[in-house]
This record gives sequence, C-alpha cells and structure tokens, in this order.
Amino acid sequence: MTSETERRNLPPLSLHIPEPNYRPGDTADFSNIEIPAAGITPRPDSAAPAGTMREMVYGLVRVLDDDGVAVGPWDPRLKPERLRAMLRALALTRAFDERMFRAQRQGKTSFYMKSTGEEAVAVAATFALDREDMCFPSYRQQGILIARDWSLVDMMNQIYSNKADRLKGRQMPIMYSTREGAFFSISGNLATQYPQAVGWAMASAAKGDTKIAATWCGEGSTAEGDFHSACMFATVYRAPVVLNVVNNQWAISSFAGFAGGDETTFAARAVGYGMAGLRVDGNDPLAVYAATAWAAERARTNHGPTLIEHFTFRAEGHSTSDDPSQYRSADEGAHWPLGDPIARLKLHLIGLGEWSEEQHSAQDLELAELVKASAKEAEKNGVLGHGMHQPFETMFEDVFEEMPWHLKEQSAQMAAERTRKWPDKQSRPESGTSV
Repeated sequence: MTSETERRNLPPLSLHIPEPNYRPGDTADFSNIEIPAAGITPRPDSAAPAGTMREMVYGLVRVLDDDGVAVGPWDPRLKPERLRAMLRALALTRAFDERMFRAQRQGKTSFYMKSTGEEAVAVAATFALDREDMCFPSYRQQGILIARDWSLVDMMNQIYSNKADRLKGRQMPIMYSTREGAFFSISGNLATQYPQAVGWAMASAAKGDTKIAATWCGEGSTAEGDFHSACMFATVYRAPVVLNVVNNQWAISSFAGFAGGDETTFAARAVGYGMAGLRVDGNDPLAVYAATAWAAERARTNHGPTLIEHFTFRAEGHSTSDDPSQYRSADEGAHWPLGDPIARLKLHLIGLGEWSEEQHSAQDLELAELVKASAKEAEKNGVLGHGMHQPFETMFEDVFEEMPWHLKEQSAQMAAERTRKWPDKQSRPESGTSV
C-alpha cells in the first residue's frame, strides 16, 4: 500500500490535449506520413479469417504509382470503358459541387458541402458495389448518387427545397434521400447511419437475400457510441456490410487527433472487434474500387463485415459555413502527398492510351454545361430564398402512416390561425411566397 509520503514524490498528473502539427501561418509538411510504395501491400483472400490479416490495418492499399501505372495484387484490371465512366463520374461530382457552392453564395440555398479531393471515396466505391446494394452515407458522399446516374435535377430540387423536392423541404440541403436509388436518408446526427446499415444488412441476411449494405462516416464520428455499437453487432452476427471511415484529417475545426488518430490508425478499430480491416489510399480510385470489391465479396459470401479507412484529405472547408484558414495552414491541401483522385485516374488513362488532355478538357466543358442546364431546370421549381414551396399542411404529414389525433389537432389549430391572420385568399401566403 502506497503511503502519503511516497505519493508526494510522484509527479503531478497532466491531461494530454491533442494538437495538430500545423496552424494558420505555418507551412504544411507531411514528410512524417509513411506512404508505402504502390503495389507492395499484399492482398489476402477475401475469405481469410480476420485474425490472419491484422497487419492490413497499419499498411496502405495502393494501386496507382507516381506515374499513374497500376501495379501490384490489388490492381482490379478494369476495362478502359469502365475507367472512363469512373473518371466521368468523378469529374461530374466536382462540377456539381462547384455549381452548388456558387448557388449557395448567390443565396439560392442556405448551405452546401463539397467533396473536393474526396470524390473517389464515394464514386469508386459505388462502382464496386451492385446497384441494389443499400448505401447509408454521411454528408459528403453525393458521388454515390452521381455514380449511379441519378438525376442531377432531383438532387438540386432537394438542395433548393423547392416545390419539386421529394422531401418537401423537411431536410437540410445536401441531406439527400431516395429509396429508388438505394440511398438512405442522410442525417446530421453523426454516426446514426452505422447501426442502421448494420441492421439493414442483418435483415437482408435473415431473409436470405443477396444484397449487402455499405455505410460511410468521417473519422471524427468513430468517437460516437453508435459507431462502436454497430461494429459490435456487425462482428457478432457477421453482418454483410462494408463500414467506411473517411479519414480526411479534419472535422469542422478540429483535427483527427481528437478522435484518436494520433495514437493508431482508424482501420485498427477493426482489430479490437475481430473484423477484417483495410487501410486504403483514398485518393487512388483504383485502390478504393479494389478494396470495396474485396469487402463486398467478403460480405456477399457470408464472411462478415469489413472496416475500410480511406486515408484522404479534405481539400476545402467543412461546408459553406466554415473558414478553414482560421484553424489550419492555408496551404495544407497543396502539400498533401497523395495527390488528387481525378488527376491520378486521368494520368492512368492517358498512360494506357485511352484518354488525352484534349478529351479531358472537352469533358470538363460538357459536364459544366450539363450541370448548368440541370440547375436552370431545377430553379424553375424555385429556390430556397423564394420562401415556402410546399403546401403548409404537409408539415404535419408523412410521419405516421395514419395521422394521430394530436397532430390533427395541431394542424387544425395552425390552419385556423392562418385563416385569422389572412382572412381573404388574396392576402394569404401561398406556395412559393414568404411567410
């Protein structure tokens, strides 16, 4: 038993507060990051026991080398037309982001989040999944819908919360939802989609179906309880699900260290739960595709879940409400050592003789015009700044299959209040006007 005198000789306890390496005014230097050469990471059999591949969570799956050449056992050997389709989806996602960012600055919507630099995490992964596989995204995976050729106009209608918005103005912009697109409603509450994805996957398995689930969250969300509950259920029941962690180094104003990123990799969480884990170059579209295809095969053949950490970088602000220059080095994105996913896939295709700079420039122009035309079409249905676009009474609908008495009562009370305030139809606000 330690005496009071002996305890006095101990140094005082201190609390560790994580600090990023660079703050505003500093020059970013990522030379401390260990980046293995492309092609050297082994590819286990997708049916291998999780315990035999623990080293995978500390490495980095890479396919494209610095010259854009696909090397090593993870090369998915995709046909040129498939590669070109992936490149187009990546570029379209970026063009869509640029247009919607400007729309927010023009007051047409209140909020937007770009995925610049992270497009491969959503697009390449979606190319590796089946069209019917259910996706449970976070709020920076709009590339899933674009990779599935979803209507840009429908996405914009949801952003503008206009009269054609399938969500009837009830969601924040960028929190898309479409059952037909196998795209689960995005939630602003972090990590809620993780247990939902695992539950959906368990139900698919219980029914003897063939569809799997995939879900995404940011590295900061791994600190949420929902993340850990999902991992536990996924492991115990061998749920057919792919769990993606997008480690883009930053949350809205805090860096990955606050979620434990300084201590180990995010993929290493898989080891503690006894599930398969991969750490992937998130700026390498072929590596993301290959890792997702591997995890999907594992899930589809009843070998359980896989946790994939996509090691990438958030090139721009967290959202249109964020100014990253207030908390990080202004030039960090330019120094990120893993490059840009679009540029890397373009270089690969050019090296194969299947693409050219001229074709790429022409495609950029075509996609910019496509997004512009889609925006004009969506804006015919109204934009957020023009006021309410949905009938007033719809705010009480669609929560329950049959509206309960208390909502009927509230709806009648609000209708009476509106009639009292605007007794004649000419003075009462209608759809598309401010209230």
